[in-house]
Amino acid sequence: MPQDADTFQFVADKGDARLRLDRILVRRITDVTRLSRTTAQQWIVSGAVQVDGVDVRRAASRVREGARVSVEVPASAPRRTRPQAEPAALDVVFEDEWLLVVNKPAGLVVHPSYKQTSGTMLNAVLWRLGAAPTNQPGIVTRLDKDTSGLVLIALTPAVHAALQREAAAGRLTKQYLAVVSGVPRPRSGRVRLAIGRDPRDRRRMQVAADGAPSETLYEVLAEGRCAEDRCALVLCTLVTGRTHQIRVHLASQRWPIIGDRVYGTAHPSIARQALHAWKLSLLHPVTRQSLCLEAPLPSDMSGLMEPHGTMPATHQELQETPE
Repeated sequence: MPQDADTFQFVADKGDARLRLDRILVRRITDVTRLSRTTAQQWIVSGAVQVDGVDVRRAASRVREGARVSVEVPASAPRRTRPQAEPAALDVVFEDEWLLVVNKPAGLVVHPSYKQTSGTMLNAVLWRLGAAPTNQPGIVTRLDKDTSGLVLIALTPAVHAALQREAAAGRLTKQYLAVVSGVPRPRSGRVRLAIGRDPRDRRRMQVAADGAPSETLYEVLAEGRCAEDRCALVLCTLVTGRTHQIRVHLASQRWPIIGDRVYGTAHPSIARQALHAWKLSLLHPVTRQSLCLEAPLPSDMSGLMEPHGTMPATHQELQETPE
């Protein structure tokens, strides 16, 4: 085991379960700058990696979903610069000493990257929590820049690991509202198609036979027109949580999300994809309290459909809306 090492721990998710161990480390250990597979393989061979408490020294080993992985990262490994606390307003939906849930507006980046190191939601979260080095918030449910809605943040590594286990066990439910072009038929069902990277553009995802198994449940809640187009408000429930999953699955059925420039087309009525992370349901990882949190539709989505004028903000209101 490396001397003067920092321990990095995580719970393997469905995305990890389809990869070799060296690739999993590259995917997961984002605090190390430009971690290569060669370096990850050296750590594995040296005995720095344990899976469920057992040393694993074979880089090609597979890891089951839900396994606990521990990595002793050498102190010499170059670390990314820690995000800085920056003052900015947050729309807080829930907060205690273990969890923070924020209603993110469209246009706000969730986490710093090499392209954008400041002005993100995480920078604002660090400011809210205080700049003490003991504060280690971890984003549990990330959203694309142009998707609005609920983001779940664990305030300690232990809580983050507990929430990952809950998600792996299917006990963390994420529901989204999307306005799509066309009206899905049948009005409710599921899309079960594997998703992988587009080899021509690594920023895009696509339906791929050799991709990660992916499943989305959908239900039409209302229908009408967006400008000259038939459209529908659709409730989407994630069974799996792949990158761009809802956007890819709906587009694959010829129901692209209104305004999605990547998987559909731009729309004159909205400047971004009409996708909103509406509801989170989970058991609190510490108190075991049942939490059901909602974020109302933002104004750029609520006024899209005609003839209703504005769309109701909650599922109950939708059920009560006359046809």
